[in-house]
Amino acid sequence: MSDHDEQRANRLREELPDEVEPSADPGPDAEPPAGGAPRDTRPERNGLTGRQRLLKGLWPPRLTRAQLIVALLLFGLGFGLAVQVASNSDNDSALRGARQEDLVRILDELDDRTQRLEDEKQGLEKQRDELENSSDQAEEARKQTLEKERQLGVLAGTVAAQGPGITVTIEDTKGTVEADMLLDAIQELRAAGAEAIQVNGVRVVAGTYLADSGNSVGVDGNKINAPYRFQVIGKPQDLEPALNIPGGVVQTLEKEQATVTVERSSKIVVDALRAAERPDYARSSSQ
Repeated sequence: MSDHDEQRANRLREELPDEVEPSADPGPDAEPPAGGAPRDTRPERNGLTGRQRLLKGLWPPRLTRAQLIVALLLFGLGFGLAVQVASNSDNDSALRGARQEDLVRILDELDDRTQRLEDEKQGLEKQRDELENSSDQAEEARKQTLEKERQLGVLAGTVAAQGPGITVTIEDTKGTVEADMLLDAIQELRAAGAEAIQVNGVRVVAGTYLADSGNSVGVDGNKINAPYRFQVIGKPQDLEPALNIPGGVVQTLEKEQATVTVERSSKIVVDALRAAERPDYARSSSQ
């Protein structure tokens, strides 16, 4: 080769580009290597695998304020439902464990209370009709007012009363009977239709309060000692079963080793009186 040809060849080599090395990342049309599975050509993020990125996204949790409020509300709702279900379960279990005669007694007492309310409703409707139909409405209103005054006097304890009822005697030799147990007895008697109650010579009225006072019990500030004797005017057939319901007054007192005796009578006298108190601020709206 002449010197001229050799110079021309060198010039061509200088003008040609350098050889390009094959890329490590084949294009999308590149065929997978023979004999193997296709390679995952997706680049990793920060050197983490897909599972690691998933765990990183879930923990630690990122709660917004709205999500936190909703979570608290749902927790409160769930707690309330759980308490209600537990309470209903306790009541249901108590009734399931009761004997048949106890269930019948409870049902009879509910029927008696319903009947008393119905009788009271009919009495009020009768008074209304008498006032509307009476030729002398003023005289009829006066008679009803006097009758109402006598009834309120019995309830307020300002007049003596007598009628059928029961006598309840509670013997407490162990000194375990407390004021709240006697109060439960009074409340149960009232719910059963008691119209007048007297305990050891102290008249029980709407505002009566009981408190423990050493080894005795105070009723409106008057100390009374065992045995506690209740004189109650009302329908005996309603009063006595109300005290003997399962889990009621009698069973509670007997658990405290007290002895309870209930006697029916056709005539009970409640003669302890309370002084009529004039209210300091309340006045009749008719004045």
